[in-house]
Formats: sequence, structure tokens, C-alpha cells
Amino acid sequence: MQHALVYKANALVEASYRLSLYEQRIVLACIAQVRRNEPLTDQKLYMVSAQQIAKDTGTKLGTAYQHLKAASERLYRREVTLHEAPNGNGHAKVKLTRWVQTVEYRESEGIVALRFGTDMVPYLSQLSEQFTRYALADVATMTSSHGMRFYELLCQWRDAGQREVSLEWLREALQLGEHYPNIRDLKRRVIQPAVDQVNEHSPLWCKWDQRKTGRRVSHLVFTFGEKASKSPQKSRKGKPGASTETKDKNATGAIYGIPMAVIKTKSKPGESYEDAALRLLTESRHS
Repeated sequence: MQHALVYKANALVEASYRLSLYEQRIVLACIAQVRRNEPLTDQKLYMVSAQQIAKDTGTKLGTAYQHLKAASERLYRREVTLHEAPNGNGHAKVKLTRWVQTVEYRESEGIVALRFGTDMVPYLSQLSEQFTRYALADVATMTSSHGMRFYELLCQWRDAGQREVSLEWLREALQLGEHYPNIRDLKRRVIQPAVDQVNEHSPLWCKWDQRKTGRRVSHLVFTFGEKASKSPQKSRKGKPGASTETKDKNATGAIYGIPMAVIKTKSKPGESYEDAALRLLTESRHS
């Protein structure tokens, strides 16, 4: 997992769905096996083992075995609502589909094998623009599925340093339904714990504030930056759907807080400076 990267179309990052912690771990572990620039068919089988999950997340093997089977059974029934087409190719009709078309649990081996749904393939493969990328290790030790979702939403605007979302949109994206109708409960049970997960387990630091429309809290404003930087970057406005392929350089010529001189020295043949920086950042966190 050390260098495994997750690529998702921004439309999938902003889709409406709900996955449990272990369902997220299964899905992300399989997505990290997809090569962004290679064709993907809905017939390819991806596998993840309880042993791999336990090793990557720092949990006990018995715990991983226990949760993996139940999570794989639920995953087959999980739906996702997509609002945009991949690669910024115009707007799609609201599409309700499933993450996977097939899930197998091989109990004797402790392995889950899955095939992504046909409609999901374009949001995971051959992504040329408007996609979000991050290291699987960035979220591996998180203990909250909401924390994983928040991290993805921040990574989508990684170069901007700030993101504002409406409460209505956030409720829909997380499929909270009638849960936490009181804003104080929402902040206490969802928002603050998710931000705490980002701050504790990911390469980003994050703080948040609220904005009111009239007397009612209507929006949340997240300010964030790279922990590897000596000081937080000044926030810049970004536009929705901007590709995270844009270089995240600071005034000293660094990417993700790593000096360009180091990146150039340690980059591998054929590896872009952005990919090299992300790899070095992941290595530094696990060294």
C-alpha cells in the first residue's frame, strides 16, 4: 500500500452515498489497484484480504476478518447517486447506480473480490481531467467513514486551501437523511469528529467555521493546508471541479511542502514531479 494512489472523478467525490468504515476500506483498496490511464472493464476482478486490511490500518487480524464479511455483504446493496458526467463532459442526468455488480467473500482465505458496476467504470478509469488523487495511506488509519469523505472533499480543492459547502449539500452527499436535524448535533457528531480525523491521520491540517444566511447556519467554510509545510499556505479561491493535477507549489518552489531540489533528486524515471512529491510525502509519514 505504501505507494498506492486513489483516483476518482470529481463527480464521484461529490456523489451522494453512504458507506461504512470497512466498506470504504474495501472500495478504496480496490480503487487503488485501478490504473487511471489504462482502460478498465466491468469484468475485471479486484481483491482485498483481511490480512492486507489489518496490516494497512493497524488493526487486529481477527477484527478485520470479523468486519470484512459483513461489509462485503452490505456493499453489494449500496447505491450511489451521481450528478455529473466524468471528465467534465457536460452534465449528466441524476443517475442512481451501484458501486459493484459482483461481490465474493472467500471465507477460507479471508478475501473479498469484487467487480465494479458498469456505470462506475468511467468515474475510475481513463480520467483526463477533473479528478482527485491522493495516497491510500492518507486515510488508511482513519476510524470514521465521514473522516474519509471529508478528506476527499478537501483534496479536491487541495490547491485552493479553502472550501465552502452548504449544509444542505453536505447532508445529501453523506446521505444523513433525518439524522442530526439540530445543527449542534450535526457539528458534534459529524463535522467536528470528521475534521479531527483529518487532523490526526492525514497529511492535511484543517479548521472550519460556519456562515449564516440570515439567522440560520447555511454553509461551512473549511480552511486547510499541508502539514509538511513550515507554515500554512495563504488561501486562494479555486473553482469547482478543478483538477488536482495542478501543481501545489509554494514560494520556495516546493510541491506538497517538499523542496523541488529533493523532488528532482529522488524522482523516478517517467515519474512526474507531482507524483514524486506525493510518493515522498507518503514515505516520510511511514518511515
